[in-house]
Amino acid sequence: MGVTPLYGALLCVPTKALIHDSETRTGNGFDPGYFDTAVQRRDKLTAAMRAKNFSMLDDLDSVMAITGRATFIGPRRIRIQAGDETLELGAKRIIINTGAVPQIPDLGGARIGGRIHDSTTLQHAPLPKSLVVVGGGYVGTEFTSMFVHFGSKVTVLDRGHRALKKEDEDVAAEVLGVLGDVGVEVRTGASVQSIGQDAGSARVSYVQDGQTREIEADAVLIALGRTPATDGLDLAAAGIERTDSGAIKVDEHLRTTAEGVYALGDVNGGPQFTYVSLDDNRIVADAILGAGTRSTADRIAVPSTIFTTPPLARVGLSEEAARARGLDIKVAVKKAAEIAAMPRPKIVGDPRGVIKFVVDANTDLVLGAALMHVDSQEVINLVALAMRQGVTSATLRDSIFTHPSSTEALNEVLGTFSR
Repeated sequence: MGVTPLYGALLCVPTKALIHDSETRTGNGFDPGYFDTAVQRRDKLTAAMRAKNFSMLDDLDSVMAITGRATFIGPRRIRIQAGDETLELGAKRIIINTGAVPQIPDLGGARIGGRIHDSTTLQHAPLPKSLVVVGGGYVGTEFTSMFVHFGSKVTVLDRGHRALKKEDEDVAAEVLGVLGDVGVEVRTGASVQSIGQDAGSARVSYVQDGQTREIEADAVLIALGRTPATDGLDLAAAGIERTDSGAIKVDEHLRTTAEGVYALGDVNGGPQFTYVSLDDNRIVADAILGAGTRSTADRIAVPSTIFTTPPLARVGLSEEAARARGLDIKVAVKKAAEIAAMPRPKIVGDPRGVIKFVVDANTDLVLGAALMHVDSQEVINLVALAMRQGVTSATLRDSIFTHPSSTEALNEVLGTFSR
């Protein structure tokens, strides 16, 4: 028997539903009513997905689903508080998959509530006419893009010399340029000191260029990453150790330091993506029911996407990372609007973006790619598969793709290398 204590909320599908509605609205300006309707659709979709998930469990006589909060009380034993009832359960194997929660910094006034939000609470707040986003990373950038398209005036505060610091400078500039064109202001080198609020507004105090400044808005989003959700689990009671970052310590087969206990998804400190959590399930299923040979070491070229408008998808090494390793590379980069063999973005009315490939100069194998254009969240999967299978950039360049499609861009871009 296995016990899987769960808590948290679905994030990926609900936010992407909101992003879709923000991109497809026909009106301009600030429209709280439209946002409320989009949230209602989001909630209906989320509820339907939850119901489907639970219905699949209900069809299995060997599964008992309990909604509650679980705490370890000993090795492979948990106590569950479910409403007014308390249950104690033990099992030969236990799987922990509690996810991650927004990370809130130790700043004066940085407490979620009222006009101050994390990425979960902002989705059910009234649409702010003005919004300050603290953090220019992936979550902050995605929410910035979503809310500016809903009609909010968005200002981003990032303490680095530029936002999206993990991306190559030319790729980040393309994303930030697109956001700037729709009214987003990004203030870099901004070190936030405190966050406050009253009945009428929220305020963020920050230091920039040695001067203390303040910005006022209807709401503030704190988007400074996510941390493994382990509070309240009492892992020590079960002999489960954590890493320095607070994640549950696991080996390549996702076994914790306690016999018979596994940790899956964001809580184990791996890449925080739904599809990685799905692959974690495959690893544990193989460990319990199969040959036990599958592991996290099998993962090569795992792609990711920031759902800006248009989306930025990436896989593998950036140019900066490849050069830092001393690799002999060649680079192909071209703006989407300039790619003659890529008509689909023009057809749908959004030719913005850029495509960039980093390729090994000796083997012609793709080391990484950043794609910002219509459909990039789909095309990146093809690139990742090519990387995993050792397909050369020349083979991708000369492949036959459907027309008109965004994938056709590979036919042109992969013929424009420079060193």
